[in-house]
Amino acid sequence: MKTPENIKIVFTDIDATLFSHTMGRVPESALTAFKELQRRGIKVFLSSGRNYYLIRKTGILNIVHPDGLIMMNGAGVLIGDTLIYKYPIPRETVDAMIKFSYRLKFGLTLIEESEGHINFIDDRVIDAHAKYGTRFPQPRKFPIPYDRTVYQMIAFCDAFDESLFLPHLKECKAARWDEYAVDIMPKDSDKAKGILAVLEYYGWGPQNALSIGDGNNDIEMLLFTGTSIAMGNARPETKAVADYVTDDIDNDGWAKAMQHFKLI
Repeated sequence: MKTPENIKIVFTDIDATLFSHTMGRVPESALTAFKELQRRGIKVFLSSGRNYYLIRKTGILNIVHPDGLIMMNGAGVLIGDTLIYKYPIPRETVDAMIKFSYRLKFGLTLIEESEGHINFIDDRVIDAHAKYGTRFPQPRKFPIPYDRTVYQMIAFCDAFDESLFLPHLKECKAARWDEYAVDIMPKDSDKAKGILAVLEYYGWGPQNALSIGDGNNDIEMLLFTGTSIAMGNARPETKAVADYVTDDIDNDGWAKAMQHFKLI
């Protein structure tokens, strides 16, 4: 077990890790633990697939006050009011994805630095957003070539449609988070890259960091940080790479994880 003195920073996923969608809130135990970590001088960063606008729309920033944000699965890092790191998707890749969305008839969300847009809403889009209690981004007809900088894309399609377009996006990889929703991001970008930018900013190493998550898009950060935790409700492949598996989010799993490593 890592000693508390070694861990200077915690990176936590939001959805189904810190924020419970069954409760519709951050569990009280997690909220207390979050504040206690910061009181003890340990920095806490939110690490999400969402951009700043979508993180803010969850209301979580009214509840907790993180020391920074890793956004868009590591494609952007915000500390204070400064974006210290950003890694957009190549424009030609965005244009190709737009064409696939129209050809295969699935909704596509393009996530920009401070907002996002979707080109098509159907039952798959509605179902995925309903499960996570999120609202649709602003609908927009996507021009080709696309006229804005994109950091992440979300395709609202099944695994079969994904198998049709992903091989053609040579610079991208996918992380599925719902039966009908998959994140598309640069192949060499993930939450670990965002964490690396944060650690370099503070002059720390992976041994000083703890990460906690539940989804496929958390795997790279769990492998990268010196200490890693999977939620009890995490996917099996996420649990497989973690140093420790805590309890379910709705059974105080987040707080129990911090207690297990004696950070609180």
